[in-house]
Amino acid sequence: MTDKPSEPSSIPDEEWEKFVRDAERDHASAAPKEPSARARMVTERLRRQDERGEVPAGWRTGPAWQEMNGRAARRRKVWSVLGVLLAVAVAVIALKPSAALSWLPGGSGVDVDAPSASPLGAETTRPSGAPADVAGQPTRKRPFAGSPAERWAEGADAIEVPKAKAVRGVSAARIETALRLTKQFLVASNLDRDVLYGAQPKQALALIDPLAEEFLDRLRAGLRRPTAQNDPKWKFTRFDPDEIELVGTEVKVRGRMTVEPGEGSGKALIRADYTFVYPVARAGGGQEVTRTIVRRAIEVEVVDPARYQATEGRIWLLDHSSQIGNDACRQGDGFIHPRFRADLDASPEPSGEVVDPYDRSRELDGAKAGAGAECGTLSRT
Repeated sequence: MTDKPSEPSSIPDEEWEKFVRDAERDHASAAPKEPSARARMVTERLRRQDERGEVPAGWRTGPAWQEMNGRAARRRKVWSVLGVLLAVAVAVIALKPSAALSWLPGGSGVDVDAPSASPLGAETTRPSGAPADVAGQPTRKRPFAGSPAERWAEGADAIEVPKAKAVRGVSAARIETALRLTKQFLVASNLDRDVLYGAQPKQALALIDPLAEEFLDRLRAGLRRPTAQNDPKWKFTRFDPDEIELVGTEVKVRGRMTVEPGEGSGKALIRADYTFVYPVARAGGGQEVTRTIVRRAIEVEVVDPARYQATEGRIWLLDHSSQIGNDACRQGDGFIHPRFRADLDASPEPSGEVVDPYDRSRELDGAKAGAGAECGTLSRT
């Protein structure tokens, strides 16, 4: 038998067949047999000696001959079965060593490189606290290892739209359209692959009501020429493609979308609060993997067109708050700059508040989310 468990079994076919024949012969020998004439004579002689009190001490306390013979046969049968099972186990381990893990205490029976935790259900209400710590470090094969996001849903499918109902004079059909457009805006702003690599968020901009002219002008100005006071990274997730490479194709997402009455008759308010987790490495094939965690909270106002002016097929962004976890805190170039170990070693210790970027139980403070926000300390990435 080879001492390299990763290679196929080296047991020759001839030896295996011989092993099976021997096992079958042992099994056949275990069948009950009629005692021989000599055995019957010995039994009868012992019986007569017993009646005369001539049997040596210890015989009567031991098992009768037939019982001993039966036990021996059963032992042979058990050992033959165990031998077959052992040979099968050796062959399985030789062919696939990882399968042996499922036989060990706590073994999962799955690839050790695959996540073992079951996925979380959708978030329906604000959590009561931060998720528990998770062991592990991110790698290119498992970029979400050591992160609560490993159990989160991924991509656009993680943004679930609630069932639409009429709210304060705004029809269910209009609410349904606004919910769908709100999801499209979140996807175009935070999941579009081209936008993540620094492209202009054209689809996201096209979803904003053109009646919000001043707001749109400011967004476009920031995209053309970012400044510390007007940095588009607080509205759109963008990385510098010359600096950062997205690891894998997945972005983990968790959050919820709700509808409530707006301020005044004929108005409804959609609140969307989602956290996006991006695994990244240095551009050019860097091996160290880190994560940037971006939380976006937006409010979309939906109105009754019979009472208020609005553009069909567009959304009115009433409010937009953000929190970016693992960013170099440089303002004014329009990109998020994740930090790696070498960056952390070379930079001074941050002095701001310690924040858990995965803690969705806290409200986002819009006053601290944009330009001038304090560069705090992350408890984890």
